[in-house]
Amino acid sequence: MTTGMQIRPVTGDDAAAVSALRRAVYTYKVMSPQAAHHMITVFSPAERFLALVAEVDGQLVAWGSAALNNWTSEVGQSYLSLYVHPDFRKQGIGSALTDRLHQHLTEVGAVKVRTFAQAEGLEFARNRGYDGTRQMHYAGVETAVLPPQPPTPEDISLVSLDKLDPRQVFAADAAASLDEPGDVPMDTPDYDVWLNEVWNGPGLDKSLSTAAMVGDEVAAFTAVEVDGDRAWSGMTGTVPAYRGRGLAKLVKSVALRHCSAAGITSAYTSNDDENGPMLAINNWLGYRRVQTELGLLRTL
Repeated sequence: MTTGMQIRPVTGDDAAAVSALRRAVYTYKVMSPQAAHHMITVFSPAERFLALVAEVDGQLVAWGSAALNNWTSEVGQSYLSLYVHPDFRKQGIGSALTDRLHQHLTEVGAVKVRTFAQAEGLEFARNRGYDGTRQMHYAGVETAVLPPQPPTPEDISLVSLDKLDPRQVFAADAAASLDEPGDVPMDTPDYDVWLNEVWNGPGLDKSLSTAAMVGDEVAAFTAVEVDGDRAWSGMTGTVPAYRGRGLAKLVKSVALRHCSAAGITSAYTSNDDENGPMLAINNWLGYRRVQTELGLLRTL
């Protein structure tokens, strides 16, 4: 264990340092200090969320968090997030954080825990009982170079999310997430939790996020999160009844153009390896893979 290391609960005052640490570890992920503050301070009590940070001589060098997954009907599912600054790895910091988080999850009734790891972290995870289940691909695109925008069908109108009632977007998000690839179904979304954690999150730019409407119903949408000159596709989904019409490609193409006009130069996204249709859309848009993370599971 490195000397001068302290592990403590995170506070809202750590948001800027957490955002900077996350960017140092994951150059392809986007989280502004405001979004980090929201993540730290806004969560459902049912999640039993615990977030810890590690400091070395007063410098924040690692993050660890764990919570129950209350978006699924499968009891006892949970997730864990861990990242350590590259300059402070292999000093016992990750192990100390993981031990505390596993203990917390056991105490709150978790049965299985999911995490993601870069290739260099795979040995660390396997030594702590994790095994591989799937791959998550990350890709980026420069917004100044995009293919021609697809035509908009006659029965479709395009609007930004700031023009919609959140319940319209929630209905589409819940429907589109039901068959999203993953180890557990995302089948128990709660509107109030979604409103607080997703819709009201300061990282979500509703003016850049785009929906394809059929009358008053959201048929497809893409949610854009922003940090300076970078954007992140938080979720792109199509309601099952409207799939096969190219609407996800359309809304994402429009949103990327809005991002470019707003001075955002690069955009990033992630997709499960089994999500062939969305991977094909992103390839068409010009996204190029920058990293692959491994989805891992452990039984507690």
